[in-house]
Amino acid sequence: MKYLNASPGVIILEDGTIFYGKSAGLKGTATGEICFNTGMTGYQEIYTDPSYLGQIMVCTTAHIGNYGVSNDEVESEAVKINGLICKKFASTYSRSMANDSLQNYFVNNNIVAISDIDTRALVRYIRDKGAMNVIISSEVEDLDRLKNLLKQTPSMQGLELSSRVSTEEAYELGSPDAAYKVAVLDYGTKKNILRCLTDRNCKLKVFPMNTQLDEIKEWGADGIMLSNGPGDPSSMSSNVETIKTFVDSGLPIFGICLGHQLLGLSYGLKTLKMHNGHRGINHPVKNLLTTKGEITSQNHGFVVDVNSLSLNPDVEMTHVHLNDNSLAGMKLKNKPVFSVQYHPESSPGPHDSRYLFDDFIELIKQNKN
Repeated sequence: MKYLNASPGVIILEDGTIFYGKSAGLKGTATGEICFNTGMTGYQEIYTDPSYLGQIMVCTTAHIGNYGVSNDEVESEAVKINGLICKKFASTYSRSMANDSLQNYFVNNNIVAISDIDTRALVRYIRDKGAMNVIISSEVEDLDRLKNLLKQTPSMQGLELSSRVSTEEAYELGSPDAAYKVAVLDYGTKKNILRCLTDRNCKLKVFPMNTQLDEIKEWGADGIMLSNGPGDPSSMSSNVETIKTFVDSGLPIFGICLGHQLLGLSYGLKTLKMHNGHRGINHPVKNLLTTKGEITSQNHGFVVDVNSLSLNPDVEMTHVHLNDNSLAGMKLKNKPVFSVQYHPESSPGPHDSRYLFDDFIELIKQNKN
């Protein structure tokens, strides 16, 4: 396996900490909030996940790019991370199924990367100090200039990003003769969420994020999916108000990640920005209804505050994250509405939680009868 013999690159964290490495991908400069993902595989699915918009990704696995990229392994139409930090960035790949190298993929998508970094040391630092903004550059050597650019980067807290990844026009997927019609509110949906629904005999209509209930009812939806997406849910007050009307309609609703957080806000609960978030494909969750454990894929920097559950007695916690006891799932006691913080559609990743899509279909069946 060959690795890039590249020009110098630099990483500057918001608190002034500096790491030096080498350039990869596009030669340039990028800013965003630094985060890390512990997955050993699935880098292309991670990089194309719209929930990562605004993030500079640190991959903890030692080798990135070694199996290339494939046109079939994307969660959206383009790379969504703002930039990448890694240890070893391969310039060639060993998989015959791949369509291209990660290097070419990043250049074509205008993504800056910095390699040859001690990612173990960097991740340990982030775990201790928490998420913060960062600038990476392989073109600017003036550190003071980079620090000034970094100061202009907005904080993720209070930042609305879904409008940058939501579809501008509604579109339909699935068989016209499917048994169920599901409206998907697109806050930055992953393609595999849509596949998991069409695989369960659903016809989908994916709506822009600001779509109102009347339009969804006019289409004749049997249920509503609230998708994942990027940014701070507390900045989306108008969407929260719209979701309240969805809940009051009595239609079955399933929320994932940002959709889960927006549902929580619509219930009168609170959301919090986490110290450094949950990102990886190995997070343990306990289903409190069945007592079974699930290994889950997660990607979020905000969470519904478990201590705010007391604000609404109609909300029941259904899942708990076993690493930190944070709220990983909930449902309404009096309506067919439920949600999870993690990603049951994960691809690649564990399939332990795919049953949640079956539960959603069962609620739709019961509501139609």
